[in-house]
Amino acid sequence: MLENIKGVVLKTQAYGETHKIISVFSKKLGKFSGIARGANRPKSKMAAVTQPFIYGNYLVYVSRGLSTIQQGEILDSLRNIRADIIKTAYVAYILELTDRLIEEKRPQTFLYEQFFQSLQWINTFNGDESYLEIPTMMYELKLFADAGFAPVVEHCVSCQQTNDYYRAFSIQHGGLLCEGCLTKDQAPIYLSANVGKLFHLLKHLRIERLGNLSIQKKNIMLMRKIIDAYYDTYGSFYIKSRNFLKQLDHLK
Repeated sequence: MLENIKGVVLKTQAYGETHKIISVFSKKLGKFSGIARGANRPKSKMAAVTQPFIYGNYLVYVSRGLSTIQQGEILDSLRNIRADIIKTAYVAYILELTDRLIEEKRPQTFLYEQFFQSLQWINTFNGDESYLEIPTMMYELKLFADAGFAPVVEHCVSCQQTNDYYRAFSIQHGGLLCEGCLTKDQAPIYLSANVGKLFHLLKHLRIERLGNLSIQKKNIMLMRKIIDAYYDTYGSFYIKSRNFLKQLDHLK
């Protein structure tokens, strides 16, 4: 069955000498993979529209297995991302993580909208590069929730009580700890004021409402450290692009 499907190319791989297999995340179909015949030829009309980061409109013959990409047109090349190595690194990470964690052909309207809004926010952002971590972490937490292993940030992970001030994050138990439950973890990560509330905000706030949310850089770094350690414990897949992000941070 032929369908017009709008989506973002997550990854590509060569198939034979002249073809490509591309993975696309779409609102209509979820993630799907399709073969684009001849797309590896330099002069192919499909060469440009089948590159990673491209938001395109694709004419797809959808099948139970590998679909076939018949035609495509570029709707947005996300040019500002492609021109900036830092933005490129963040989006490469988002795309790889998405490709790893979501299932094939399972429509996920909310997650797709948050994914797309993240890319648009990064594409148009013009400011301190450290703030690119904010939409990235917001999307990560939503993606973790969809994959079934999100951290508990709505209440204390041990006693289940809601608190205005969480003292620590427990990687071992997978969430926030209140004052009375600190002894439940022998190696908690202590939090500065309001970081617990920030975790709750980033997990539940829609990215299109992000606006000019201001977070101190030290808190951004702390939350990044926690999310990385959390994923290392509960995530199932190695994410190659995350190492590139860390190298760029080291070079700043």
